[in-house]
Amino acid sequence: MKLSLLLESTSSYKIYGNKNTEVTSITDDSRKAQKNGLFVAIKGLTVDGHKFIPQVIEKGISVIVGEKSRESLKVPRKITYVRVEDSRNALGFLASAFFGYPSRNLKVIGVTGTDGKTTTVSLIYHLLKRSGKKVGLISTVSAKIGKKEIDTGLHVTNPDPVSLHSLLNDMVKEKCELAVVEVTSHGLDQGRVTGVEFDSAVLTNITHEHLDYHKTFEAYQDAKAKLFTLAKTFAVLNKDDTSFEYLASKIPQNVKLTTYGLNSRQVDLYGQNIHEADSKTLFEVVYEVNAYSFESQLLGNYNVSNILAALTCCKEYGVDIEKAKKAVLTFEAPIGRMEKIKEAKNFDVYVDFAHTPNSLESVLSVFRNKLETEKLGKLIVIFGCAGERDVEKRPMMGEIATRLADISIFTAEDPRSEDINKIINEMEKGAKKSQAKEISVKRYHDSNHGNRSHIFFRIPERGEAISFAIQKLAKKGDIVVICGKGHEQSMAYNGVEYFWSDHEAVKIALKGGVKEIKRPGP
Repeated sequence: MKLSLLLESTSSYKIYGNKNTEVTSITDDSRKAQKNGLFVAIKGLTVDGHKFIPQVIEKGISVIVGEKSRESLKVPRKITYVRVEDSRNALGFLASAFFGYPSRNLKVIGVTGTDGKTTTVSLIYHLLKRSGKKVGLISTVSAKIGKKEIDTGLHVTNPDPVSLHSLLNDMVKEKCELAVVEVTSHGLDQGRVTGVEFDSAVLTNITHEHLDYHKTFEAYQDAKAKLFTLAKTFAVLNKDDTSFEYLASKIPQNVKLTTYGLNSRQVDLYGQNIHEADSKTLFEVVYEVNAYSFESQLLGNYNVSNILAALTCCKEYGVDIEKAKKAVLTFEAPIGRMEKIKEAKNFDVYVDFAHTPNSLESVLSVFRNKLETEKLGKLIVIFGCAGERDVEKRPMMGEIATRLADISIFTAEDPRSEDINKIINEMEKGAKKSQAKEISVKRYHDSNHGNRSHIFFRIPERGEAISFAIQKLAKKGDIVVICGKGHEQSMAYNGVEYFWSDHEAVKIALKGGVKEIKRPGP
Protein backbone atom coordinates (compact mmCIF):
# COMPACT_ATOMS: atom_id res chain seq x y z
CA MET A 1 0.00 0.00 0.00
CA LYS A 2 1.25 3.50 -0.82
CA LEU A 3 2.22 5.64 2.17
CA SER A 4 0.02 8.45 0.82
CA LEU A 5 -3.07 6.25 1.25
CA LEU A 6 -2.06 5.29 4.80
CA LEU A 7 -1.57 8.92 5.76
CA GLU A 8 -5.15 9.74 4.77
CA SER A 9 -6.13 8.09 8.07
CA THR A 10 -4.31 10.63 10.20
CA SER A 11 -3.83 14.38 10.36
CA SER A 12 -1.23 16.79 11.77
CA TYR A 13 1.96 15.27 10.37
CA LYS A 14 4.99 16.45 8.47
CA ILE A 15 6.58 14.22 5.84
CA TYR A 16 10.22 14.15 4.77
CA GLY A 17 10.76 12.04 1.67
CA ASN A 18 8.70 10.14 -0.86
CA LYS A 19 4.98 10.14 -0.07
CA ASN A 20 4.38 7.38 -2.65
CA THR A 21 6.71 4.87 -1.01
CA GLU A 22 5.21 1.36 -0.99
CA VAL A 23 4.66 -0.07 2.49
CA THR A 24 4.51 -3.86 2.87
CA SER A 25 4.15 -4.17 6.67
CA ILE A 26 3.59 -2.07 9.78
CA THR A 27 4.88 -2.47 13.35
CA ASP A 28 5.99 -0.64 16.49
CA ASP A 29 8.20 -3.59 17.55
CA SER A 30 11.74 -3.24 16.21
CA ARG A 31 12.16 -7.03 16.38
CA LYS A 32 9.32 -7.43 13.85
CA ALA A 33 10.55 -4.74 11.46
CA GLN A 34 10.78 -5.94 7.84
CA LYS A 35 12.30 -4.75 4.62
CA ASN A 36 10.11 -2.11 2.90
CA GLY A 37 7.95 -1.91 6.01
CA LEU A 38 6.81 0.99 8.20
CA PHE A 39 8.08 1.38 11.78
CA VAL A 40 6.33 3.56 14.36
CA ALA A 41 8.62 4.72 17.16
CA ILE A 42 6.65 5.00 20.41
CA LYS A 43 7.93 6.35 23.70
CA GLY A 44 6.64 3.88 26.29
CA LEU A 45 6.66 3.88 30.08
CA THR A 46 10.07 2.20 30.27
CA VAL A 47 11.37 1.95 26.69
CA ASP A 48 11.63 4.62 23.99
CA GLY A 49 11.10 3.16 20.53
CA HIS A 50 13.08 6.01 18.96
CA LYS A 51 16.25 4.35 20.32
CA PHE A 52 15.70 1.36 18.04
CA ILE A 53 15.63 3.35 14.79
CA PRO A 54 19.25 2.34 13.86
CA GLN A 55 18.27 -1.34 14.16
CA VAL A 56 15.17 -1.02 11.94
CA ILE A 57 17.20 0.91 9.35
CA GLU A 58 19.60 -2.04 9.17
CA LYS A 59 16.61 -4.32 8.49
CA GLY A 60 15.66 -2.29 5.42
CA ILE A 61 12.65 -0.39 6.76
CA SER A 62 11.39 2.17 4.21
CA VAL A 63 9.25 4.48 6.39
CA ILE A 64 9.74 5.63 9.97
CA VAL A 65 7.08 7.47 12.00
CA GLY A 66 8.16 9.28 15.15
CA GLU A 67 7.68 12.29 17.42
CA LYS A 68 11.23 13.67 17.36
CA SER A 69 12.97 15.71 14.68
CA ARG A 70 14.55 13.89 11.75
CA GLU A 71 17.89 15.57 12.44
CA SER A 72 18.06 14.45 16.09
CA LEU A 73 17.33 10.88 15.05
CA LYS A 74 19.82 10.98 12.15
CA VAL A 75 17.38 9.29 9.76
CA PRO A 76 19.06 8.89 6.31
CA ARG A 77 17.47 10.82 3.43
CA LYS A 78 16.79 7.59 1.49
CA ILE A 79 14.25 6.66 4.20
CA THR A 80 10.93 8.52 4.37
CA TYR A 81 10.34 10.03 7.79
CA VAL A 82 6.92 11.13 9.09
CA ARG A 83 6.87 13.31 12.17
CA VAL A 84 3.69 13.25 14.26
CA GLU A 85 2.57 14.72 17.57
CA ASP A 86 1.44 11.38 19.06
CA SER A 87 2.99 8.15 17.80
CA ARG A 88 0.55 5.96 19.73
CA ASN A 89 -2.48 7.49 18.06
CA ALA A 90 -0.75 7.47 14.68
CA LEU A 91 -0.07 3.72 14.99
CA GLY A 92 -3.75 2.95 15.56
CA PHE A 93 -4.97 4.98 12.61
CA LEU A 94 -2.20 3.75 10.30
CA ALA A 95 -2.86 0.12 11.28
CA SER A 96 -6.57 0.57 10.60
CA ALA A 97 -5.80 2.02 7.15
CA PHE A 98 -3.22 -0.69 6.38
CA PHE A 99 -5.83 -3.41 6.95
CA GLY A 100 -8.54 -1.58 5.01
CA TYR A 101 -10.42 0.05 7.93
CA PRO A 102 -11.94 -3.28 9.07
CA SER A 103 -14.06 -1.86 11.90
CA ARG A 104 -16.06 0.13 9.32
CA ASN A 105 -17.27 -3.18 7.92
CA LEU A 106 -18.25 -4.61 11.32
CA LYS A 107 -20.48 -3.62 14.20
CA VAL A 108 -17.87 -3.58 16.94
CA ILE A 109 -19.06 -4.06 20.54
CA GLY A 110 -16.58 -2.88 23.17
CA VAL A 111 -16.89 -4.28 26.71
CA THR A 112 -15.02 -2.71 29.62
CA GLY A 113 -15.09 -2.84 33.42
CA THR A 114 -12.94 -3.91 36.34
CA ASP A 115 -14.41 -7.38 36.81
CA GLY A 116 -16.46 -9.66 34.58
CA LYS A 117 -15.22 -8.38 31.20
CA THR A 118 -14.07 -11.75 29.83
CA THR A 119 -17.21 -13.54 30.99
CA THR A 120 -19.43 -10.80 29.55
CA VAL A 121 -17.73 -10.62 26.12
CA SER A 122 -17.91 -14.42 25.95
CA LEU A 123 -21.61 -14.33 26.87
CA ILE A 124 -22.36 -11.71 24.20
CA TYR A 125 -20.45 -13.74 21.62
CA HIS A 126 -22.29 -16.93 22.64
CA LEU A 127 -25.75 -15.31 22.59
CA LEU A 128 -25.19 -13.66 19.20
CA LYS A 129 -23.75 -16.82 17.69
CA ARG A 130 -26.58 -19.00 19.00
CA SER A 131 -29.08 -16.55 17.50
CA GLY A 132 -27.56 -17.09 14.06
CA LYS A 133 -25.33 -14.01 13.81
CA LYS A 134 -21.87 -14.14 12.22
CA VAL A 135 -19.70 -12.85 15.04
CA GLY A 136 -16.05 -12.76 16.10
CA LEU A 137 -14.50 -12.41 19.56
CA ILE A 138 -11.33 -10.83 20.95
CA SER A 139 -10.86 -11.37 24.68
CA THR A 140 -8.07 -11.63 27.24
CA VAL A 141 -8.24 -15.42 26.86
CA SER A 142 -8.43 -15.83 23.08
CA ALA A 143 -9.74 -14.61 19.74
CA LYS A 144 -12.43 -16.58 17.91
CA ILE A 145 -12.84 -16.04 14.17
CA GLY A 146 -14.91 -18.53 12.21
CA LYS A 147 -13.70 -21.98 13.26
CA LYS A 148 -10.33 -20.67 14.46
CA GLU A 149 -9.40 -19.93 18.07
CA ILE A 150 -6.21 -17.92 18.59
CA ASP A 151 -4.31 -17.59 21.88
CA THR A 152 -3.98 -13.86 22.60
CA GLY A 153 -0.93 -14.14 24.86
CA LEU A 154 0.40 -14.60 28.38
CA HIS A 155 -0.20 -11.40 30.31
CA VAL A 156 -1.95 -9.60 27.46
CA THR A 157 -4.85 -7.23 28.12
CA ASN A 158 -5.70 -5.60 24.79
CA PRO A 159 -3.65 -6.71 21.77
CA ASP A 160 -1.39 -4.07 20.23
CA PRO A 161 -3.10 -1.94 17.51
CA VAL A 162 -1.52 -3.83 14.61
CA SER A 163 -2.67 -7.21 15.96
CA LEU A 164 -6.11 -5.84 16.82
CA HIS A 165 -6.79 -4.40 13.35
CA SER A 166 -5.35 -7.54 11.76
CA LEU A 167 -7.78 -9.71 13.76
CA LEU A 168 -10.69 -7.44 12.83
CA ASN A 169 -9.62 -7.72 9.18
CA ASP A 170 -9.67 -11.53 9.50
CA MET A 171 -13.26 -11.24 10.77
CA VAL A 172 -14.22 -9.19 7.72
CA LYS A 173 -12.68 -11.87 5.49
CA GLU A 174 -14.79 -14.46 7.35
CA LYS A 175 -17.86 -12.32 6.58
CA CYS A 176 -18.58 -11.57 10.24
CA GLU A 177 -21.30 -9.01 10.92
CA LEU A 178 -20.24 -8.24 14.48
CA ALA A 179 -17.11 -8.26 16.62
CA VAL A 180 -17.08 -8.38 20.42
CA VAL A 181 -13.91 -6.87 21.90
CA GLU A 182 -12.75 -6.84 25.53
CA VAL A 183 -11.36 -3.37 26.27
CA THR A 184 -9.19 -2.51 29.28
CA SER A 185 -8.37 0.81 30.91
CA HIS A 186 -4.73 0.33 29.88
CA GLY A 187 -5.84 -0.33 26.31
CA LEU A 188 -7.88 2.87 26.28
CA ASP A 189 -5.22 4.99 27.97
CA GLN A 190 -2.38 3.67 25.79
CA GLY A 191 -4.25 4.02 22.51
CA ARG A 192 -4.36 0.29 21.78
CA VAL A 193 -7.91 0.59 20.40
CA THR A 194 -7.25 3.80 18.45
CA GLY A 195 -8.68 3.57 14.95
CA VAL A 196 -11.42 1.12 15.97
CA GLU A 197 -14.90 2.45 15.25
CA PHE A 198 -17.17 1.15 18.02
CA ASP A 199 -20.84 0.63 17.31
CA SER A 200 -21.65 0.09 21.00
CA ALA A 201 -20.04 0.05 24.45
CA VAL A 202 -20.87 -2.07 27.52
CA LEU A 203 -19.84 -1.63 31.17
CA THR A 204 -19.70 -4.36 33.82
CA ASN A 205 -18.52 -2.28 36.82
CA ILE A 206 -15.73 -0.03 38.04
CA THR A 207 -14.10 -1.04 41.34
CA HIS A 208 -10.69 -0.67 42.98
CA GLU A 209 -7.89 -1.74 40.60
CA HIS A 210 -4.87 -0.49 38.62
CA LEU A 211 -4.24 2.53 40.86
CA ASP A 212 -0.51 1.83 40.50
CA TYR A 213 -0.92 2.92 36.87
CA HIS A 214 -3.77 5.43 36.96
CA LYS A 215 -2.77 6.88 40.37
CA THR A 216 -6.33 7.90 41.34
CA PHE A 217 -9.72 6.24 41.08
CA GLU A 218 -10.97 9.29 39.16
CA ALA A 219 -8.25 8.85 36.52
CA TYR A 220 -9.07 5.14 36.27
CA GLN A 221 -12.75 5.99 35.78
CA ASP A 222 -11.83 8.59 33.15
CA ALA A 223 -9.88 5.96 31.20
CA LYS A 224 -12.92 3.65 31.16
CA ALA A 225 -15.15 6.56 30.15
CA LYS A 226 -13.20 7.00 26.88
CA LEU A 227 -14.90 3.92 25.44
CA PHE A 228 -18.35 5.47 25.92
CA THR A 229 -17.37 8.64 24.09
CA LEU A 230 -16.51 6.44 21.09
CA ALA A 231 -19.81 4.50 20.87
CA LYS A 232 -21.84 5.44 17.79
CA THR A 233 -25.19 3.68 18.28
CA PHE A 234 -25.83 2.70 21.89
CA ALA A 235 -24.22 2.24 25.31
CA VAL A 236 -25.05 -0.28 28.05
CA LEU A 237 -24.49 0.83 31.66
CA ASN A 238 -24.86 -0.90 35.02
CA LYS A 239 -27.17 1.24 37.12
CA ASP A 240 -26.01 -0.56 40.28
CA ASP A 241 -22.47 0.76 39.79
CA THR A 242 -21.28 3.97 41.44
CA SER A 243 -19.91 5.14 38.08
CA PHE A 244 -23.34 5.22 36.42
CA GLU A 245 -24.12 8.94 36.59
CA TYR A 246 -20.61 9.94 35.57
CA LEU A 247 -20.44 7.60 32.57
CA ALA A 248 -23.97 8.49 31.49
CA SER A 249 -22.84 12.12 31.24
CA LYS A 250 -20.05 11.12 28.84
CA ILE A 251 -22.28 9.41 26.29
CA PRO A 252 -22.82 11.51 23.12
CA GLN A 253 -26.35 12.91 22.79
CA ASN A 254 -27.14 10.95 19.62
CA VAL A 255 -26.19 7.63 21.29
CA LYS A 256 -28.93 5.57 22.95
CA LEU A 257 -28.43 4.73 26.64
CA THR A 258 -29.74 1.34 27.76
CA THR A 259 -29.42 0.05 31.32
CA TYR A 260 -29.53 -3.04 33.53
CA GLY A 261 -29.27 -3.81 37.23
CA LEU A 262 -30.15 -5.97 40.20
CA ASN A 263 -30.97 -3.25 42.71
CA SER A 264 -32.96 -0.77 40.64
CA ARG A 265 -36.16 -1.31 38.68
CA GLN A 266 -35.67 1.94 36.79
CA VAL A 267 -33.69 0.07 34.14
CA ASP A 268 -34.34 -1.63 30.81
CA LEU A 269 -33.55 -5.10 32.19
CA TYR A 270 -33.40 -6.14 35.81
CA GLY A 271 -32.89 -9.42 37.65
CA GLN A 272 -34.95 -10.71 40.54
CA ASN A 273 -35.71 -13.85 42.61
CA ILE A 274 -32.10 -15.08 42.38
CA HIS A 275 -31.35 -18.39 44.06
CA GLU A 276 -29.25 -21.49 43.55
CA ALA A 277 -30.39 -25.10 43.10
CA ASP A 278 -28.63 -28.20 41.76
CA SER A 279 -25.39 -26.25 41.10
CA LYS A 280 -27.22 -23.76 38.90
CA THR A 281 -28.37 -20.18 39.40
CA LEU A 282 -32.09 -19.60 38.86
CA PHE A 283 -33.40 -16.07 38.35
CA GLU A 284 -35.92 -13.94 36.51
CA VAL A 285 -35.17 -11.28 33.92
CA VAL A 286 -37.76 -8.51 33.78
CA TYR A 287 -38.06 -6.63 30.48
CA GLU A 288 -40.91 -4.19 29.89
CA VAL A 289 -43.98 -5.93 31.40
CA ASN A 290 -42.72 -9.52 31.17
CA ALA A 291 -40.67 -11.70 33.53
CA TYR A 292 -38.60 -14.49 31.97
CA SER A 293 -37.33 -17.46 33.98
CA PHE A 294 -33.62 -18.18 33.41
CA GLU A 295 -31.15 -20.85 34.50
CA SER A 296 -27.38 -20.60 34.30
CA GLN A 297 -24.37 -22.76 35.08
CA LEU A 298 -22.67 -19.60 36.36
CA LEU A 299 -22.91 -19.07 40.11
CA GLY A 300 -23.30 -15.84 42.06
CA ASN A 301 -25.22 -12.58 41.80
CA TYR A 302 -22.27 -10.95 40.04
CA ASN A 303 -22.64 -13.45 37.21
CA VAL A 304 -26.36 -12.67 36.97
CA SER A 305 -25.25 -9.05 36.53
CA ASN A 306 -22.87 -10.16 33.73
CA ILE A 307 -25.72 -12.06 32.06
CA LEU A 308 -27.97 -8.99 32.27
CA ALA A 309 -25.24 -6.87 30.66
CA ALA A 310 -24.97 -9.37 27.79
CA LEU A 311 -28.74 -9.65 27.33
CA THR A 312 -29.18 -5.86 27.37
CA CYS A 313 -26.57 -5.54 24.65
CA CYS A 314 -27.80 -8.45 22.52
CA LYS A 315 -31.45 -7.36 22.50
CA GLU A 316 -30.28 -4.21 20.68
CA TYR A 317 -28.95 -6.51 17.94
CA GLY A 318 -32.23 -8.36 17.58
CA VAL A 319 -31.72 -11.26 19.98
CA ASP A 320 -35.07 -12.31 21.47
CA ILE A 321 -34.90 -12.57 25.26
CA GLU A 322 -37.23 -15.58 25.41
CA LYS A 323 -35.08 -17.41 22.85
CA ALA A 324 -31.89 -16.44 24.68
CA LYS A 325 -32.85 -18.63 27.66
CA LYS A 326 -31.43 -21.81 26.14
CA ALA A 327 -28.23 -20.04 25.09
CA VAL A 328 -27.68 -18.76 28.64
CA LEU A 329 -28.20 -22.25 30.06
CA THR A 330 -25.70 -23.83 27.66
CA PHE A 331 -23.04 -21.15 28.24
CA GLU A 332 -19.94 -22.42 30.03
CA ALA A 333 -17.64 -19.96 31.79
CA PRO A 334 -14.36 -19.14 30.05
CA ILE A 335 -11.26 -21.00 31.18
CA GLY A 336 -10.13 -19.93 34.64
CA ARG A 337 -13.42 -18.30 35.59
CA MET A 338 -14.78 -20.23 38.58
CA GLU A 339 -13.66 -23.35 36.73
CA LYS A 340 -14.16 -26.63 38.54
CA ILE A 341 -11.28 -29.10 38.25
CA LYS A 342 -12.90 -32.42 37.39
CA GLU A 343 -10.03 -34.59 38.66
CA ALA A 344 -10.74 -33.67 42.32
CA LYS A 345 -13.06 -36.22 43.94
CA ASN A 346 -13.66 -35.94 47.74
CA PHE A 347 -13.56 -32.14 47.77
CA ASP A 348 -14.07 -29.46 45.14
CA VAL A 349 -11.24 -27.47 43.58
CA TYR A 350 -11.85 -24.31 41.53
CA VAL A 351 -9.51 -22.06 39.55
CA ASP A 352 -10.59 -18.43 39.22
CA PHE A 353 -9.07 -15.23 37.85
CA ALA A 354 -10.26 -13.10 40.82
CA HIS A 355 -7.43 -10.62 41.43
CA THR A 356 -9.23 -7.51 42.67
CA PRO A 357 -10.88 -6.86 46.04
CA ASN A 358 -14.34 -6.86 44.46
CA SER A 359 -13.88 -10.05 42.46
CA LEU A 360 -12.26 -11.90 45.38
CA GLU A 361 -15.14 -10.96 47.69
CA SER A 362 -17.71 -11.95 45.05
CA VAL A 363 -16.18 -15.37 44.44
CA LEU A 364 -15.56 -16.22 48.10
CA SER A 365 -19.08 -15.08 49.05
CA VAL A 366 -20.56 -17.56 46.56
CA PHE A 367 -18.60 -20.45 48.06
CA ARG A 368 -19.16 -19.30 51.65
CA ASN A 369 -22.91 -19.29 51.02
CA LYS A 370 -22.76 -22.70 49.33
CA LEU A 371 -20.90 -24.29 52.24
CA GLU A 372 -23.24 -22.81 54.85
CA THR A 373 -26.43 -23.62 52.92
CA GLU A 374 -25.42 -27.20 52.23
CA LYS A 375 -23.73 -27.63 55.64
CA LEU A 376 -20.47 -28.76 54.07
CA GLY A 377 -16.87 -28.32 55.19
CA LYS A 378 -14.19 -25.62 55.04
CA LEU A 379 -13.49 -22.91 52.48
CA ILE A 380 -9.79 -22.76 51.59
CA VAL A 381 -8.45 -19.95 49.38
CA ILE A 382 -4.99 -19.64 47.81
CA PHE A 383 -4.07 -16.28 46.28
CA GLY A 384 -1.47 -13.54 46.03
CA CYS A 385 -1.11 -9.94 44.90
CA ALA A 386 0.95 -8.96 41.89
CA GLY A 387 4.27 -7.16 42.24
CA GLU A 388 4.72 -3.68 40.75
CA ARG A 389 0.96 -3.25 40.77
CA ASP A 390 -1.70 -1.62 42.94
CA VAL A 391 -0.24 -1.70 46.48
CA GLU A 392 -3.40 -0.39 48.17
CA LYS A 393 -5.40 -3.49 47.35
CA ARG A 394 -3.04 -5.90 49.17
CA PRO A 395 -4.35 -5.40 52.74
CA MET A 396 -7.89 -5.13 51.37
CA MET A 397 -7.61 -8.57 49.79
CA GLY A 398 -5.93 -10.01 52.88
CA GLU A 399 -8.88 -8.85 54.99
CA ILE A 400 -11.50 -10.14 52.55
CA ALA A 401 -9.92 -13.58 52.28
CA THR A 402 -9.42 -14.15 56.00
CA ARG A 403 -12.91 -12.88 56.79
CA LEU A 404 -14.71 -15.15 54.30
CA ALA A 405 -12.48 -18.22 54.07
CA ASP A 406 -11.76 -20.63 56.92
CA ILE A 407 -8.20 -21.04 55.71
CA SER A 408 -6.25 -18.57 53.55
CA ILE A 409 -2.86 -19.19 52.00
CA PHE A 410 -0.91 -16.11 50.91
CA THR A 411 1.38 -16.93 48.02
CA ALA A 412 2.96 -15.62 44.81
CA GLU A 413 1.09 -14.03 41.93
CA ASP A 414 3.63 -12.51 39.53
CA PRO A 415 5.99 -10.89 42.07
CA ARG A 416 8.00 -9.35 39.21
CA SER A 417 10.92 -7.43 40.77
CA GLU A 418 9.34 -7.17 44.23
CA ASP A 419 10.22 -9.35 47.21
CA ILE A 420 7.35 -11.82 47.61
CA ASN A 421 7.71 -11.71 51.41
CA LYS A 422 7.22 -7.93 51.37
CA ILE A 423 4.00 -8.38 49.35
CA ILE A 424 2.74 -11.02 51.78
CA ASN A 425 3.54 -8.73 54.74
CA GLU A 426 1.24 -6.11 53.20
CA MET A 427 -1.52 -8.69 52.67
CA GLU A 428 -1.07 -9.74 56.29
CA LYS A 429 -2.03 -6.23 57.49
CA GLY A 430 -5.55 -6.97 56.25
CA ALA A 431 -5.59 -10.37 57.93
CA LYS A 432 -4.92 -8.67 61.26
CA LYS A 433 -8.02 -6.51 60.77
CA SER A 434 -10.16 -9.63 60.57
CA GLN A 435 -8.32 -11.06 63.59
CA ALA A 436 -7.29 -14.17 61.65
CA LYS A 437 -4.58 -16.28 63.26
CA GLU A 438 -1.35 -17.10 61.41
CA ILE A 439 -0.15 -20.69 61.69
CA SER A 440 3.15 -21.98 60.36
CA VAL A 441 3.06 -24.85 57.90
CA LYS A 442 5.03 -27.09 60.26
CA ARG A 443 2.65 -26.54 63.18
CA TYR A 444 -0.65 -27.14 61.41
CA HIS A 445 -2.85 -30.07 62.39
CA ASP A 446 -6.62 -30.50 62.50
CA SER A 447 -6.90 -29.45 66.15
CA ASN A 448 -5.59 -25.99 65.21
CA HIS A 449 -8.80 -25.49 63.35
CA GLY A 450 -11.30 -27.32 65.47
CA ASN A 451 -13.20 -24.17 66.49
CA ARG A 452 -13.44 -23.00 62.83
CA SER A 453 -11.58 -19.79 63.67
CA HIS A 454 -10.11 -18.14 60.59
CA ILE A 455 -6.43 -18.89 60.01
CA PHE A 456 -3.85 -18.15 57.34
CA PHE A 457 -0.49 -19.45 56.11
CA ARG A 458 2.41 -17.83 54.29
CA ILE A 459 3.72 -20.10 51.51
CA PRO A 460 5.60 -17.95 48.95
CA GLU A 461 6.00 -20.67 46.31
CA ARG A 462 2.63 -21.03 44.54
CA GLY A 463 3.14 -24.70 43.67
CA GLU A 464 3.92 -25.53 47.30
CA ALA A 465 0.87 -23.55 48.44
CA ILE A 466 -1.45 -25.46 46.11
CA SER A 467 -0.01 -28.86 47.06
CA PHE A 468 -0.19 -28.06 50.79
CA ALA A 469 -3.85 -27.10 50.49
CA ILE A 470 -4.79 -30.18 48.47
CA GLN A 471 -2.62 -32.76 50.20
CA LYS A 472 -2.67 -31.55 53.82
CA LEU A 473 -5.66 -29.26 54.39
CA ALA A 474 -8.59 -30.31 52.20
CA LYS A 475 -11.00 -32.90 53.55
CA LYS A 476 -14.25 -34.36 52.27
CA GLY A 477 -16.85 -31.64 51.64
CA ASP A 478 -14.32 -28.79 51.53
CA ILE A 479 -13.95 -26.25 48.72
CA VAL A 480 -10.49 -25.16 47.59
CA VAL A 481 -10.43 -22.07 45.36
CA ILE A 482 -7.21 -20.85 43.72
CA CYS A 483 -7.47 -17.20 42.72
CA GLY A 484 -5.53 -14.68 40.71
CA LYS A 485 -4.10 -16.51 37.69
CA GLY A 486 -7.09 -18.14 36.03
CA HIS A 487 -6.33 -18.75 32.36
CA GLU A 488 -2.81 -17.27 32.48
CA GLN A 489 0.10 -19.41 31.37
CA SER A 490 3.07 -17.67 32.96
CA MET A 491 4.47 -16.34 36.23
CA ALA A 492 6.64 -13.21 36.23
CA TYR A 493 9.81 -13.09 38.32
CA ASN A 494 12.46 -10.38 37.79
CA GLY A 495 11.63 -9.62 34.19
CA VAL A 496 11.27 -13.26 33.12
CA GLU A 497 7.98 -14.98 32.25
CA TYR A 498 8.21 -18.60 33.47
CA PHE A 499 5.66 -21.14 32.26
CA TRP A 500 2.94 -21.55 34.86
CA SER A 501 -0.52 -23.09 34.97
CA ASP A 502 -2.73 -23.31 38.07
CA HIS A 503 -4.60 -26.13 36.31
CA GLU A 504 -1.40 -28.16 35.94
CA ALA A 505 -0.31 -27.35 39.50
CA VAL A 506 -3.63 -28.73 40.82
CA LYS A 507 -3.36 -31.92 38.79
CA ILE A 508 0.21 -32.49 39.97
CA ALA A 509 -0.87 -31.85 43.58
CA LEU A 510 -3.76 -34.34 43.29
CA LYS A 511 -1.19 -36.96 42.29
CA GLY A 512 0.96 -36.19 45.32
CA GLY A 513 3.53 -33.93 43.66
CA VAL A 514 4.49 -30.25 43.67
CA LYS A 515 4.74 -28.04 40.59
CA GLU A 516 7.97 -26.06 40.62
CA ILE A 517 9.35 -23.07 38.76
CA LYS A 518 13.07 -23.56 38.18
CA ARG A 519 14.61 -20.12 38.34
CA PRO A 520 17.83 -18.54 39.64
CA GLY A 521 18.05 -17.86 43.36
CA PRO A 522 17.18 -14.47 44.90
